[in-house]
Amino acid sequence: MRKKKKTRNTIKYSKLVILLSLFLFGVMLLRVSQLALADEIDGTNLQALKDKRTTKTDIIKAKRGNIYSSDNEILAQNVSSYKLIAYLSPSRTTDEDNPQHVVDKEKTARELAPILGISEEEILGYLNKENVYQTEFGSAGKGLTELTKDKIEALNLPGLDFIESYKRYYPKGDFASYILGYAKEETNINEDNEEETTITGEMGIEKYYDDALKGEDGYTTYQKDLSGYKIAGTNEISKEAVDGKDIYLTINSSIQFFVEQELSKAEEEYNYEWFTIMIADAKTGAILASSTSPSFDPNVRNITNYLDLNVSSPYEPGSTMKIFTYMATMEQGVYNGNETYHSGTYVTSDGTEIGDWNRAGWGDISFDRGFALSSNVGVINLIDRYLSADILRSYYKRLGFGKKTGIELPNEATGELDFKYETEIFNAGFGQGITTTPIQNIQALTSLTNKGVMLKPYLVEKIVDPGTNEVVYEGERVEIDTVASETTVNKIKDLMWQTVNTPGMTGAGYRLDGYNLIGKTGTAQIASEDGSGYLTGASDIISSFAGIYPQDDPKVIIYASVKRPEGGNQKVIWQAIKNIVVNISKYYGTDPTTTNEEELVEYKLNSYTNKSLDTARGELQNMGMNVTVIGNGTKVINQYPSKGEKITKGTNIFLITNDSNITVPNVVGLSSKQAEDLLRLLNMTVKLEGNGYVTAQSIPPNTPITSGMEITLALAPKF
Repeated sequence: MRKKKKTRNTIKYSKLVILLSLFLFGVMLLRVSQLALADEIDGTNLQALKDKRTTKTDIIKAKRGNIYSSDNEILAQNVSSYKLIAYLSPSRTTDEDNPQHVVDKEKTARELAPILGISEEEILGYLNKENVYQTEFGSAGKGLTELTKDKIEALNLPGLDFIESYKRYYPKGDFASYILGYAKEETNINEDNEEETTITGEMGIEKYYDDALKGEDGYTTYQKDLSGYKIAGTNEISKEAVDGKDIYLTINSSIQFFVEQELSKAEEEYNYEWFTIMIADAKTGAILASSTSPSFDPNVRNITNYLDLNVSSPYEPGSTMKIFTYMATMEQGVYNGNETYHSGTYVTSDGTEIGDWNRAGWGDISFDRGFALSSNVGVINLIDRYLSADILRSYYKRLGFGKKTGIELPNEATGELDFKYETEIFNAGFGQGITTTPIQNIQALTSLTNKGVMLKPYLVEKIVDPGTNEVVYEGERVEIDTVASETTVNKIKDLMWQTVNTPGMTGAGYRLDGYNLIGKTGTAQIASEDGSGYLTGASDIISSFAGIYPQDDPKVIIYASVKRPEGGNQKVIWQAIKNIVVNISKYYGTDPTTTNEEELVEYKLNSYTNKSLDTARGELQNMGMNVTVIGNGTKVINQYPSKGEKITKGTNIFLITNDSNITVPNVVGLSSKQAEDLLRLLNMTVKLEGNGYVTAQSIPPNTPITSGMEITLALAPKF
């Protein structure tokens, strides 16, 4: 009997297919819902992805604020910088009579070569790139000045264009460079593969006030097509940029120039490790000048030390601290200037012998005379008889030593007041074994020019919103504490007068007849790096001067130091200070040697920018200046020295005219600083060989200046 075939369970299989289909559909539905509702899938922000594909945001760069001196000289500003590009794709040209791409590559290379300072072959290498829309010209085509841009545009070569950006420019070069610092330009590629340049403060005021200076960028967001262009008729969202604030410093350009001038002379005439000078307004604490040698030009950043010695590098101050040790004794009510002690050497309880700089001593002398002679033994006797470690340390701290002053600069140091044992206490009394900064000394010295009231030093006069011209911050005199009585102040000033103006005293080298300069000298030994003691070489010292001018109704406080002057020669510091005081007295009209301003034969240079050449040249020649004209233009577009600088009859004045064919000037006979400043003003790279004055230049005068041109100057001192 034949068996029956089993029938398939088709109904069962159909149900499985249906259920599987429904499951897959449900999964798809959930995924679609997830895609529709979720903000982020697999780490990708969907809204941002959509916006990126359909919208574009152009950043509107805020203009970085300018930095000015107190007399409105521009010390830091933004200037336009250009990058040259060439369009190679013929698709840019829709009208053959008006080509928008490079047509004749050989001609373009031939005419660009002398302007960019590179070979025709190198330029052709950029222009012959295949399958590219546009090209650049390497470093030679970047950072171009307005003058270079004008030269290229005058060629009328099709297909060339410029991308404008900004760079930070310091018109006065190494003028007050440690105060200004510098701002650095950085170029990054954004998400649209476009270059964006940001400027960030890296040092000095530029760093400390970076947020205020840089402002706030704006933007424009719009819908774009597949080519990245805005779709006509669509809405856009915009926010205007807020430009950075302008900062006006308390730096006085004339007084700063006096300081820079003397440091430049010292650098040419003497050998030392460093030399630093700071000057403050005696009545307000405002910093009028601050500079260090060696310095640097923030335009080229030839920096050897990134720390400002006046603020950030504490060192043992030496005998200028005797001012404050004597003040501490007087404030205890126990000082008798006629009381005597035996000078020469002093043996501590542990057998350590500490001596005066004249170890033979001067016999039994008074404490008043000991101050003027800068006697270490005198200070030791004051401490031994009337003070203690706690009293001395407490008074030093009250004067602001061992902590920051709050000056508006980055990286301010505190210094150290670390003394405990007998020898350490004695050493601290004459400025050894402790460390301070010049700005701390300036702050402490303000008590002597304000009847015992100590002032906070400050560097910013005001901050201004350039959009509204509103002053958003204003610096002012700030009283910290009354740290001494008028009796103490008057006595200390009298001792400082004797130090400088009595023959044979330690400050006699600073004496200026009739000027009434007072001060205290300091000579600190330099500690060995291995901690074994102090170096004993003649040059292994830091020589300092704390001064006030004049004694009655003081105008300025001066603090200066030089490290390792060759052979211990003190002339390097007192010669500079005396010249600065003479110039300051003329500036304030307190010069005792002259009453008629014409007798000074000194002028504050005017600005001749945008004046006709004939007018500028005539005015300067009538003043007795030597005028050199650069270029064959009829209008002055720049000058050296710059506006506001102090000049005397016979000074060389260079007037740069609106000529597109500027040539190399003759700089033989100029100082290295004058020549370097002038040539950099003409966008030349300068290499110096030697020290002193220019004796030869590698590129002859009247040679046309090209982009990136480097000139070597041979230097030698004048005898």
